[in-house]
Amino acid sequence: MISNGTKRGILRWIHLIFAIPIIGYAYSPFAELPSYAPIVRYIAFPVVLLTGLWMYAGVIFAFIGVAVWLSASQLFGMGPAILTLIVLLIARKVWLAVHARRSKRSA
Repeated sequence: MISNGTKRGILRWIHLIFAIPIIGYAYSPFAELPSYAPIVRYIAFPVVLLTGLWMYAGVIFAFIGVAVWLSASQLFGMGPAILTLIVLLIARKVWLAVHARRSKRSA
């Protein structure tokens, strides 16, 4: 199996490489934005989000986060999609606190 350090290194490099189109999108001339938008919106940003959440919280949470992001951004737009990710991160933090409290109480 792959060690955790190697897995983290691979995820970090994928994260950095797929961030390049996002930077190009932000700094490209306004006339070129329509050609960049689908690549950034549907490939680069979800991969960066997936790898970032994977490194932060684990693989299951990462896939849930990307699915929530893509569905919320398609159905409701970017503002609600950002809010759903914030709510998801808060829910994870609350779940971790409750889980730690339960395990502490049972010990």
